[in-house]
This record gives sequence, C-alpha cells and structure tokens, in this order.
Amino acid sequence: MFELTGFQRDLLYVIAGSDRPSGQEIKERIGRDVGEVNHGRLYPNLDALVEDGLVDKGQQDRRTNYYTISETGRQAIEQRREWENQYVSLEE
Repeated sequence: MFELTGFQRDLLYVIAGSDRPSGQEIKERIGRDVGEVNHGRLYPNLDALVEDGLVDKGQQDRRTNYYTISETGRQAIEQRREWENQYVSLEE
C-alpha cells in the first residue's frame, strides 16, 4: 500500500466498508470527508486500484459499474493496519 496515494488508500477503505458501491456512491461517500471529487480524479484512481488487483470491478447494469474489495485488497488493508500499529498505539 506504500505505492498508493493517500486518495487511493481512502478509496480502498470506502470500498471495503461498502456493499458493492457504484462509482457515484463512492464519489458521494468520499466527498463527505474530502470535499468535492470530480470524475477526472475519481475514475482514473479507481481504475488504478482495479489494475493493481486491489479492487474488483463489475457491471450492475449497462450504465453502472460497481466495485468490491478483492482478497488482495483486504490483505493489503490488514498489513497496513499492522504496520500502523507498530508506530501508533491508542493505549496509553
């Protein structure tokens, strides 16, 4: 996950915490936290996550795709959390 941008990591977490969200749903959810996200930023980053094998992309209907976290993506999140926990402990 170190090669991902912060925005890509955020997308990965949003997808992992959702049930087959469409690109529009991802845009709305992440937009609540980071502000307005345009299509030119969102979809190339989603495509990069798909190309890296972290996210799977499917077709909901002729116009709408959905995204799911892949097993590789889930493992990457778990490894990232383990790495973070080495340096940040909330128990003090």
